[in-house]
Parts: sequence; structure tokens; C-alpha cells
Amino acid sequence: MVTERDSHAAPSPGYERSDASPKSLLKFGIGLFLILVACILGMKWMFFYFAKVQQLGPPASPFENARVLPPQPRLQVHPKLDLEKYLESENRTLTTYGWVDKQNGVVRIPIDRAMDLLLERGLPARSAAEGAAAHPTESASQTESRPKP
Repeated sequence: MVTERDSHAAPSPGYERSDASPKSLLKFGIGLFLILVACILGMKWMFFYFAKVQQLGPPASPFENARVLPPQPRLQVHPKLDLEKYLESENRTLTTYGWVDKQNGVVRIPIDRAMDLLLERGLPARSAAEGAAAHPTESASQTESRPKP
């Protein structure tokens, strides 16, 4: 139940009216400093301990940082350049003369010249006897399927 005296009381200002205690601030500062000193000394001890217990070993080789390539197939770094080089080499193969097998006398001629020679000489054709000898199973099945007179 609210009385008249409570309703007429001055409202509180909403902030702390007294300053912070210098004594408690000094205690907090000294405590924080002691904790930081303890952490630094503990880390220093830990580094010396691990330096004695776990030796690092010999220094790393200067070749240790050499780039090791991953196994095949590798991703293309410059696919456009790779395609251009490939097309250039294929075009060179198709448009120039060269040896395929020098010991057996097999040569490569340009594709345009090969097409001209093919038009002049025609496609090689087999005779009927050569065709039957090359595929005896086909000729046997054809003779069996023919009706007898």
C-alpha cells in the first residue's frame, strides 16, 4: 500500500552519488599487475622447459621450401596459352613434311597435299576375293542364309 509520504518523495537521480573508492581501485590494479607478472613468468619458464625437453633439431634445409608439384592430372594454370600451344603444334603437324619413322621410310605430308593425292589416285579398293578371304565368317553366314535352288 502506497502512502502519501512515499508518493511525494523526491525521485532518485539515477546515477551513483559517491566517487569510486581509491582504495578498492588500487587493490584491483595491484591484483591485475601481479596476475600479469605471474603469467609472464609462467610463459618464460614454459619456453625454457620446452627448449630443454623438446629440441628443435637441425636447422631446415634451404631446399625444404622447394615447391613440390601435386600428382597428375594437374590443373591448368594458363588454359588459353596451353590450348594455343596445342593448336599450333597440331597445325604444324598437319601442314608440314616430316619423318614419322625414318628407319622404315614412313613420312608425314601436309593434309592438303594428301587430299590432292587421294583425289588423283582414288581410294584403294579390294577385290571380291580379298574381301571374302579377309572375313571368312561373314561369307560363310551369307552362303548359309541364301536359299538353295
